[in-house]
Amino acid sequence: MKKILTLISLLLIIFLCFPSSVLAFCGFYVAKADSKLYNQASQVIIARNGDRTVLTMANDYQGNVKDFALVVPVPVPIKEDQVNVGNPKIIERLDAFSAPRLVEYFDNDPCQPVYLMDNMPSAAETTRGGRNQMQKNETFGVTVESKFTVGEYDIVILSAKESDGLEKWLISNGYNIPKGAKELLQPYIRQKMKFFVAKVNLTELSKSDYQSLRPLMIAYESPKFMLPIRLGMVNSKQAQDLIVYLLSGEGQTELTNYRTVKIPSNVDIPEFVEKQFADFYKSMFTRSYEKEGKKVAFLEYAWNMGNCDPCSAEPLNPEELKQAGVFWYNPRGFNDLFITRLHIRYDRTHFPEDLKFQNTSNQQLFQGRYVIRHPYREKITCDAGQEYHKQTRERQEKEAQTLANLTGWNLAKIKQQIDFIKPENASLPWWRKLWDN
Repeated sequence: MKKILTLISLLLIIFLCFPSSVLAFCGFYVAKADSKLYNQASQVIIARNGDRTVLTMANDYQGNVKDFALVVPVPVPIKEDQVNVGNPKIIERLDAFSAPRLVEYFDNDPCQPVYLMDNMPSAAETTRGGRNQMQKNETFGVTVESKFTVGEYDIVILSAKESDGLEKWLISNGYNIPKGAKELLQPYIRQKMKFFVAKVNLTELSKSDYQSLRPLMIAYESPKFMLPIRLGMVNSKQAQDLIVYLLSGEGQTELTNYRTVKIPSNVDIPEFVEKQFADFYKSMFTRSYEKEGKKVAFLEYAWNMGNCDPCSAEPLNPEELKQAGVFWYNPRGFNDLFITRLHIRYDRTHFPEDLKFQNTSNQQLFQGRYVIRHPYREKITCDAGQEYHKQTRERQEKEAQTLANLTGWNLAKIKQQIDFIKPENASLPWWRKLWDN
């Protein structure tokens, strides 16, 4: 019975790790490059089906919460029941599930080759009112469409005629808006968009058990499929990182007004990178960002939610999908739920427009995946050992060069950290190998 169970286990491993599809990676998951690698990386979930959208915005605000102010242009007026305070853990779950990952393989004894290895794929983001307030609104050309409190947030929906009037209204009503905002507000006013404005209700926050601000969720219907990013540039003169998780019932979600490129992936890198994976990924991303002229979005993950290979986290369950804004979920069509992860590093110079998207039927799978292959370092007792050592040494040399090309790290310093394979018995007479001494 034990032999039968062992055989069944072995067959399952072979079936899972060596299918004919080149997209079946398998391997052992080691580490992931999640959003924690970046300081103040904004994260947004967009779940969209047809013209219906659920936008979830994670607040990465650092500072006194009484100074917090969020201004988001929205294409349609928003009512109170269209706003919800989300669960912050859902962002963490999507981040973990879709993060670029490090995997490892272990070479077999070349004297006992596993021929199935030939099929192994190559690693190749309450307001006080009154008469005086209404006079101010009219003076500034601002109309309060609605106002309400949701969770720890006081929310006002505004429309405006002039950007300088809107800026003055926000400042006069206690919103901490950076100088120069009117320049970026004007395009949204011309498009007749509304403004979703939120600040923290300190009384409500004190009643909650949360130590940080929870994400805000907005549900609305509009043919416009976009994400406003220009206002966020007011707060920083440096480039900012944005990670967008796009959930669709069709396939990949694509940008229509900026070029999207796949992050370098499926490459073999030296063993020591396992302990330096965070530094490796940040260096590689920055180098790719600069090579592409600082004006592209990077695709880090595209996969259906039915599975993962290799898994850096389990796929989201039905309740978690609901928390992420998936309102059309059908248990029978679980594999049709597709997640696209885009990583954008943007500034005012290279991203002059907001992000515009479209859902597609493209079901092509992709992930940022980096491979460590551990050489077989036990004693080798067959003639195939010398050829194995030669090929492995060449592989390690190639891994060093690949790492230098991806990151810009010094090649000589990279080689100093590699435990290069040392040929066994390469210069021994044939009879010494016969005596095995």
